[in-house]
Amino acid sequence: MIDEEKCWQAVVARDASADGEFWYAVKTTGVYCRPGCASRQPRRENVSFHASCARAEAAGFRPCKRCRPDERTPVEAQLATVAKACAILAERQPTLAQLAREVGVSPFHFHRLFKQVVGATPAEYARAQRRARFGAALDAGEHVAQAAFGAGFGSSSRAYDASASGLGMTPGARREGGRGETIRFAAVHTDLGWVLVAATGKGVCAVELGDSREALVASFVARFSGARVREDRRALRDWLERIAVFVARPDHALELPLDVRGTAFQAQVWRALRQIPPGSTTTYAELAAALGRPRAVRAVGQACARNPVSLVVPCHRAVASSGALTGYRWGVERKRALLERESKLPSPGRAAG
Repeated sequence: MIDEEKCWQAVVARDASADGEFWYAVKTTGVYCRPGCASRQPRRENVSFHASCARAEAAGFRPCKRCRPDERTPVEAQLATVAKACAILAERQPTLAQLAREVGVSPFHFHRLFKQVVGATPAEYARAQRRARFGAALDAGEHVAQAAFGAGFGSSSRAYDASASGLGMTPGARREGGRGETIRFAAVHTDLGWVLVAATGKGVCAVELGDSREALVASFVARFSGARVREDRRALRDWLERIAVFVARPDHALELPLDVRGTAFQAQVWRALRQIPPGSTTTYAELAAALGRPRAVRAVGQACARNPVSLVVPCHRAVASSGALTGYRWGVERKRALLERESKLPSPGRAAG
């Protein structure tokens, strides 16, 4: 039902935000318009309201040539473009250039528009969709390999890495609906962006950084749709506050109870990283040597990239042998900012793991 009084107030105010909610027609001119039309205000007794263009035209009115109510507004056209892109990403994984071409927009403009509307980049949205497809297949009882390939992963191991992310829920557990798993999460905004913290009953299982709260939450929830995932800021308030303080002044170790799982080698790397004090750095090669695996430099880098609890396990303190700030999962600029803050602290010297 149309609330005619509210509609009239929108017409009087030329409220463009109401465009698309209803259309008004003027008996004396025989035309119908959008609420935001800039034409002269009609008399109330000559106005009728309609839920669609089709209904206005069925009542004998023609579209206004000024506001063109039967055509899409620029905003509507942008939303339609993004909706089309989302529908494509729900089915397959084209490149940015291919996706932009399919929706008829330049890659640069499309990337900016998509992030503005969705709150995540096309790549972030695509990853979330792929994880969601994988999870849905597991929830439906498919075997891990079948679910992985059906979701678009090249192998079961890649699906495993993308879905588990060190949170202690393997695809096998996910296939059973995440039975017994309860994961709470909350997010806080810092001067380095949003920080999402998640925990099981055993401890913190994820600390993730990002530009958008919505994108972080969507990605996280999509990964674990088979578990009991719920937002619980009150329960995580203390840990959120401690992490926010650490971001502002990283002059101490974040001693929090953890529930993270990985391979034995990954666990070794993560433990070594926690031994590096604030203000110090080490190289991937030095870490590999300290672990008795001098040739495993690349594997050390991969373990750092798969660290599920950023900041708590300070993988930002691992750098390339050249000193370059490479391979930080949460963005090189965040890594640089953290290290710059720590460099201003009294430094105990360079650590080797």
